[in-house]
Amino acid sequence: MSIHIDHKETWLHTINPSFKLLIMVGLFIFMLFIHYLNWLCYLTLIFLFLLASFSGYSYRTVCLMVLPFFLVFVSTSSSMILFGKGQTTWLKWGLIHITEESYYRGIHIGLRAFSFATLGLLFALTTRPVMLIYSLMQQLGLKPKYAYSFLAGLRLLPIMIEEFFTIRNAMKIRGVKEQRGIKSLRQKMKSYLIPLLAQSIRRAHRIAVAMETKGFHGNEKRTYFYKASFSKYDGYFIGSILIVLVVSYYASIHLPLFPTGDVRYGN
Repeated sequence: MSIHIDHKETWLHTINPSFKLLIMVGLFIFMLFIHYLNWLCYLTLIFLFLLASFSGYSYRTVCLMVLPFFLVFVSTSSSMILFGKGQTTWLKWGLIHITEESYYRGIHIGLRAFSFATLGLLFALTTRPVMLIYSLMQQLGLKPKYAYSFLAGLRLLPIMIEEFFTIRNAMKIRGVKEQRGIKSLRQKMKSYLIPLLAQSIRRAHRIAVAMETKGFHGNEKRTYFYKASFSKYDGYFIGSILIVLVVSYYASIHLPLFPTGDVRYGN
């Protein structure tokens, strides 16, 4: 069972995966300390532009992937908007208390969650898992026994999904009717979980024996089929991130989208 979505490779695909991962983590940490709503708003808009333009996927596909993030934005911001603190009251009804300060603070938290999700999706769409693992071994010193074990587990997921559908189709052909209520949970555990668990244990044991036989102990120096190296695009990437931070900060000062500054309570 395989799912393939047509896409093209852009310059973001050629960046060293470990370097990209470290930059993304650093960017996540940096954004945790941004308390200016306009700055964060411009950053989110630029990240959306990067996702739509340089992910290599069509605009329709990107829109479908981004749609759940709006639910994250609404669910994250609404709790702060409806039950926040502030001096300028807009609406008060029972437990609901919407103020000007809580509104901007809720939008800020929602945008932060949305921008994190956008950056995570950009990293996932422009990074091959195999090359990421190879890069972690070659650049960051990850032991091969952990790296290849993760790769093996990643390869087992589609096999388990395919086996699940095989078991379900076999039950339909044999005329097995699913029960309702609590008994259905017990029936599904016997019919699906136990066979899948048994097959996964056997397959994992065979993989462990094969890795042990071929010397995946993590102590020997190994050669690699794929070489993860650095290129000029890594410099372009860090340069573009710095430009994005500077441009968004400049735009937040001279072209503010919201009439507010620091959204922290008491500022």
